[in-house]
Order: sequence, then C-alpha cells, then structure tokens
Amino acid sequence: MRAASLNAGDLDYLYGRPPLARLATGLRGPRNRTLGLDLAGQVEAVGSGVSRFKVGDAVFGDMTRFGFGAFAEYVCASEDAFGPKPHGLTFDEAATIPQAGVLALQGLSVGRPIKPGDKVLINGASGSVGPFAVQIANALGAEVTGVCSTRKIELVSSLGADHVIDYTQQDFTRSSQRYDRILDVSAHRSIRRSQMRTMPSPVHQ
Repeated sequence: MRAASLNAGDLDYLYGRPPLARLATGLRGPRNRTLGLDLAGQVEAVGSGVSRFKVGDAVFGDMTRFGFGAFAEYVCASEDAFGPKPHGLTFDEAATIPQAGVLALQGLSVGRPIKPGDKVLINGASGSVGPFAVQIANALGAEVTGVCSTRKIELVSSLGADHVIDYTQQDFTRSSQRYDRILDVSAHRSIRRSQMRTMPSPVHQ
C-alpha cells in the first residue's frame, strides 16, 4: 500500500448510516472490520494464476467487492480488483479515482447520452464524486454549472465549470434556470424540487 483515500461510503459503513443499511453492514458494529475501498500501491507478490501483473508493478483499485482493507499496510485480492496506475499520476492522486470516478461516470451515463451544449448541473461539485463529474461533463461538451460552498468556488471553476452557484447564497431549485441534466451528489433536496429545474428527469445519486 502506498496510498488510500477516504470516501463518504467508508464513514457511512463505519457509523452504520443510514440505519436501515445496518441490516447488511452489521447491527452492533461493522461486520467487516477491515475498512478502506480505494487504494494505490505496488505489487509485492503474485499467485500462480496471475497473468496481468508482476512484482513491482504500480497499480490502483477498488476493494468494494474484495473484502475492503485499503487502510491496511498490505492488501490481498484477485487481480480483477486492480488496474495499472496511470503513469502521469502520483500514488496519492491515483488512490482518489476508483470509486468516486466510477460513480461520477455512472451518474452521468444514466438516460440519454450528454450532448455538446447540454446544460448540466452538478450539486455537490466539490466533494469526492463531484469534481470528477464536473470534468467528465465538461469533456463531453456540456455547459456545466457546479454547486458548492463559498470557499470551493475557485476549485470548481478550475475544474471546468462554466458557472458556479454558492449554495450558501442561492438555492438552485428556486432559480428560473432549467437544465438538461442534474446530478445531485449531495442529495440534500428532494427529487421533486430538483425535477422542477430540469427538462428531462433528474439523476440523483
């Protein structure tokens, strides 16, 4: 292990949130005590059936389906848990990608494909999933609006957002602007309130 990232999902699992989820994660405490999902590191050993990697390879991965454990000094999992670390990224940077990046991509892929010029709003643009969503939507040619706190406005703008809404000053669900797609990562507002600001149905995550 060279790096691991902390996701909201790690904390939800640790604290048993929401309460109904405890039926699956453990009623009195986390059923799985080896926490940690996203990681980056170097291969120390391989099993006889491994063909994709060799000792010394730099990898990153998501341990969600492989018993967690990214907060430990070493992890052991199927080679399917890992991918080659991108050459241009540090271990710290690579460890932030697997779960948050996939969730952003999945959220923006629901429904019809985003087209150049579509108006896309990302609520929660400065968390873990939001920054990836802003960059992906921008790369697809969308006109991106990010919603974040005052101190994160500069960050969200630097990621490619064309417009930034400070949620401490403005409620996007009460504005007159309408959007082709809303990805609500924060999910602090009802789907109905968001739907009033969209042309198709919104995507909540």
